[in-house]
Amino acid sequence: MATPHHDSARPLPEELPAQGVPDEPTRVPLAIEDWLTVIVMSLLALITFANVLVRYLTSQSFAWTEEISVFLMMVLALVAGSASVARNRQIRIEFFADGGSTARSRTLARFGALTVSVMFLLLAALSTRIVWDHWSYEETSPGIGVPQWWYSIWLPVMSVAIAARAFGLFLRRGRQP
Repeated sequence: MATPHHDSARPLPEELPAQGVPDEPTRVPLAIEDWLTVIVMSLLALITFANVLVRYLTSQSFAWTEEISVFLMMVLALVAGSASVARNRQIRIEFFADGGSTARSRTLARFGALTVSVMFLLLAALSTRIVWDHWSYEETSPGIGVPQWWYSIWLPVMSVAIAARAFGLFLRRGRQP
C-alpha cells in the first residue's frame, strides 16, 4: 500500500503547534466552557440514544427530543464560540494576523478581539428584544409548549459571555510585550 508523499518541511497535523500548548491564564477559568461542553454533549447523546431506543422498541418517538436537541446544539455552538475566543483560536487569515512585525500582529489581534466583542454585544442587545417579544406575547414552543423565552434567553446571555471573553483577549493582547 502506497503512502502519500510527505514533505518533511511541512508538519503533520499531529505536529502542529496549537496542540498541546497550554491555555493562557484568564481571570475566569476556561474550565467553565470545557465542562459546559462535556455536559451539553452528554445530554445530547443521552437524549438521542433514548429517542432511538424508544423508537426502535415502540415505533413511537419522544416529541420533545428534537426541540431540546436543537436548543442544546445552539448552546453548544455558543459555548464553543466562547472557548474559541478565550483561547484565541477563532478563524482568521494567518498571513495577515501572524505576518509582519510583532506590533502589527498585536494591533490586528486587538482589533479582531474588539470587533468580536462589539459584534456579540450588538447580538446580545438585538436578541434581548426577541426574548422580550417571546415573554410579552407569551409564545410557547411548538413541541412541548413551554414558554419560548426559556430557550431564547440563552442567546443574549451567551453573547454577553462571548463579548466578555473577547474583551478579555483584547486586554491580554494589550499587555503583551
